[in-house]
Amino acid sequence: MNDAGAPTNQADGAGQAGLDIGGAPEAARPYRVLARKYRPSSFDDLIGQEAMVRTVSNAFETGRIPQAWILTGVRGVGKTTTARILARALNYELPDGSVKGPSIQMPVLGLHCQAIMESRHMDVLEMDAASHTGVDDVRQINDSVRYAPASARYKVYIIDEVHMLSTAAFNAFLKTLEEPPEHAKFVFATTEIRKVPVTVLSRCQRFDLRRVEADVLMKHLGSIAAKEGVEVEPEALGIIARAAEGSVRDSLSLFDQAIAHAAGTVRAEEVRQMLGLADRTRVIDLFDSLARGDIAAAFTEFRAQYDVGADPVVVLSDLAEFVNFVTRVKIVPATADNVAFGETERVRAREFAAKLSMRVLSRMWQMLLKGIAEVQTATRPAAAAEMVLVRIAYVADLPTPDEAIRMIEQNGGGASSAVPGGTTASRAAPSAPASSITSLPARASAAVPRTSAEASLRPQAAAPETQSAPALRIISFMQLLALAGEKRDLMTKSALEADVRLVRIEDGRLEIALEPHASRGLVTDLSRKLEQWTGRRWTVIVSNEAGQPTIRSQNLAEKSQRERAAEADPRVKEVLARFPGAKVVEVRRLAAEPAETDIVGEDPIESGDGDD
Repeated sequence: MNDAGAPTNQADGAGQAGLDIGGAPEAARPYRVLARKYRPSSFDDLIGQEAMVRTVSNAFETGRIPQAWILTGVRGVGKTTTARILARALNYELPDGSVKGPSIQMPVLGLHCQAIMESRHMDVLEMDAASHTGVDDVRQINDSVRYAPASARYKVYIIDEVHMLSTAAFNAFLKTLEEPPEHAKFVFATTEIRKVPVTVLSRCQRFDLRRVEADVLMKHLGSIAAKEGVEVEPEALGIIARAAEGSVRDSLSLFDQAIAHAAGTVRAEEVRQMLGLADRTRVIDLFDSLARGDIAAAFTEFRAQYDVGADPVVVLSDLAEFVNFVTRVKIVPATADNVAFGETERVRAREFAAKLSMRVLSRMWQMLLKGIAEVQTATRPAAAAEMVLVRIAYVADLPTPDEAIRMIEQNGGGASSAVPGGTTASRAAPSAPASSITSLPARASAAVPRTSAEASLRPQAAAPETQSAPALRIISFMQLLALAGEKRDLMTKSALEADVRLVRIEDGRLEIALEPHASRGLVTDLSRKLEQWTGRRWTVIVSNEAGQPTIRSQNLAEKSQRERAAEADPRVKEVLARFPGAKVVEVRRLAAEPAETDIVGEDPIESGDGDD
C-alpha cells in the first residue's frame, strides 16, 4: 500500500511512470524511487487490505459514508495513501458529468484526481500533526470548514500522525468532528492509536490496516521487477519481504537498494550482505549443532560466520527466527508451504519439527531472547554470543521443575539418592530403569541444581586425568536410548525412538530396520557415534526383517491402551455420562506407581569387558 499496488496511467505518485514532468524527455527526468513510482492511486491497486477495501466499497455503494475515518497501522502499510484514495473517491468526477456522486470505481483520471494524488488540490488539505500540534492549528481548520469547497464535491481534511496533537487541540476538534458541515470529511492517520483520545475515536470509523503477508509482498515485488526489467532470484525477494516485516514501503525501499547494490541480477547472497544477514543455510547448520548438543561444531560454525563479518546479534536473531519457524511448522505443518521461505529452510524445518519436542524449542527460544539482550550490552559481543550457545546446547533438554521434583521423589526424595546422570537419560528414554545408567559419567544431576557442581567434580577428583575411561557395554536397545540421552544428542535419540525398529542387538553389533522417512545417513551416524560413546567399534546393519515396533509407536499403543482401559472403567463411564461431550484425553500414572516400562530392558550398561 502506501507503496503497494501496480502502476497505472493515473495520478502522479500513483504510478504514472509514463507521464511527462514539465515536458521533460524520458532520459532527463529525475529518478523516482519505487515507493513513489508504484504508489497506489485506486482501491484496486491496494494489496493486503481486502477487509478495509470491502467495507469502504459497500459504504460508497449504499451511500452510508461517515463524516470521519481513522486509519491505523505500522509504518509503510499505506495509511496516507489510503487517505488520498478516499479523498479522490469522494470527489471523483468526469468531465462529461456521468458520475453524480462518490465512487470507488475510478478507471480513468477524473477532474480532481491528478491534483489530489499530488497533494495540491485546494479542497483537500493535508496537515502533519507532528509539526502542527497546537490549538491554533486546529482553530484554522474549524474556521475554514464552514466554507463550501471551491471546486470539488467535498472538503477533505487529511491529518497525518494525529496522535501528536495536544490534549487542548483534540478538545478543540471535538465539536467540529461530531457535527461537521455536510460538505466536510475528515481522514486521520496514526501509528499510535492508543494515544488518540476515546472521545475522538468514538466519532470516527476505525480501520486497522494489517501488515502485508510475506508471500503477498513477494508477488508484488516480482511484478514490479518485471515492469522494471530487473532479474531477481525468488529467494532474494523472500529475504526482502521478511525483512520488511509487513511494510510495503519498506519492502520497496529495500528492493530499490538491492537493485542498486547488485548492479545487475539481484541475488540472495548479495541481499544478505546488504542487510548484514547470515547465510540461512549456515544458520540452520548452527541450529543443527545446538540441537545435537555438539558445542564444538556450534563454536566452529559461529566463528566462521563471525569471521566473514556477521554481527553476533544478527546471528542469534536469525537463529531465533528459525526456532520460531520450526515451532510454527510443528504446530501448523502447512506453515512450511510458505514460499517466502527458501526450499532448504522449509525442508529442514519439517525434519526438525518432527524430531524436536515443543519443550526443547520453547527453551531455545527463551534463552535466545535473553541471550540477544545480553549480547547487545556486552563489551565483547562475540564471546557473549558463544556463552549463549553453550547454555542453549547444555540446558535445552534439562527437565522442567515439576519433572525434576518428580524424579527426586521417585529416587527416594533426596539428592543423595538421585542416580548420577539419570536425569537426562531417564527422561530421554522413559522405558529404561534408573539402574541401567549407573555407570555413565556423572553429569551433575540436573534435577538437583544445588549439588550440580559437587556432582560434576567428584569423578574428576576420584580419577586421575591420565586414566582412560572404561569402555561401555550395551546389550539392550533401552540402554542405547539412555546413552543417547546422557550424551544430550537429541537428534539421535529422537531418530532411535521414531525411525528405528530393533531386530537384534549385542555388544558391538546392532541390527535394525528403518522407517521409510528415516534419514539416509542414520546408519553411518549411529556407527560413528556408538564408537565415540562406547570406546569400541560397532557394526550397524540394516536388516530385511520387520523388527520390533518403534519406541514411539510402542508408547502410542500403550497410551491408547491406557485410555481404552480408563474409558472402560465404570466410574469413568459414569462421569462421561453425566457430562455429555466429555472425553478422556490423557491418562497419567501416579508418581507412586511404578511404570510398566520400568521393567523393560533390565540389563545394565556395563563398564569394562564384563569380567567383574
